[in-house]
Amino acid sequence: MAETPSPVRTKTLPSYGVGIGWRPEIAGYVEGLPGLRFAEVVAESVHAHGDLPPGLQALLDRGVTVIPHGVRLSLGGAEPVDGDRVEHFAAVAERLNAPLVSEHIAFVRAGGVEAGHLLPLPRSREAVDAVVANVRRLGESVSVPIALEPIAALFDWPDDELTEAQFITEILDRSGAMLLLDIANVYANARNRGTDPLDLLDHVPLDRVAYVHVAGGAEHEGLYHDTHTDAVPQPVLDLVTELCDRHRPPALMLERDGDYPAAPELTAELDAIAKASGYPTVT
Repeated sequence: MAETPSPVRTKTLPSYGVGIGWRPEIAGYVEGLPGLRFAEVVAESVHAHGDLPPGLQALLDRGVTVIPHGVRLSLGGAEPVDGDRVEHFAAVAERLNAPLVSEHIAFVRAGGVEAGHLLPLPRSREAVDAVVANVRRLGESVSVPIALEPIAALFDWPDDELTEAQFITEILDRSGAMLLLDIANVYANARNRGTDPLDLLDHVPLDRVAYVHVAGGAEHEGLYHDTHTDAVPQPVLDLVTELCDRHRPPALMLERDGDYPAAPELTAELDAIAKASGYPTVT
């Protein structure tokens, strides 16, 4: 039986160039970026009611687009997404007047237990079914497009039925969602699996990319960890260039989530992303 039309909405987004993830610890720095047109905020860190953090409100007041990025919906979980979390997510999107929202292709809880981490899914058709069902449930409450981010994973489940590119593409096709491509995750997964990161770029629908995450990482005991606390390495910047040569995304966003460096180092990272992508610098 054919699936019913998805309530998830897609659209062509304007070109936002290079942006950064808004965090309270660097709010003053982000607010002071003269060329900033795009930022992202963790959806669960924003109250659905009451005042917004001053730095975040300042961005909205000057016309910067702010995208809520979820980390706790558990779209890949076997259970339906939690209604209260969906309601909060939708309210934050409306409050920020966001043109889209984003979440992960992952699960964070099972059987009522919260893992506290984004966990990878087995690349099976059953997992595809679970993600698609939950994205559709989310789409019934969120009135803007949804972008899905494949995560960095330190392990793969045994007996995967689909390649990573097939898994991502099938989820996007069946859910109607857009793609949040984390180029640092592409690098991390390929490095840990001993595969070519360009293979993924050549086999996922780049025309569905809503925006791109760029982040740093570090090797520990033979595995590369997507830390968000280290500087963006040159191989990730090289992948940004490869991506933009294939299909230039509407926006690329620097992710930092701890161990924040001094302003000149953040500026250098933003400038490096701009140079790698061909977009103007925001600093």
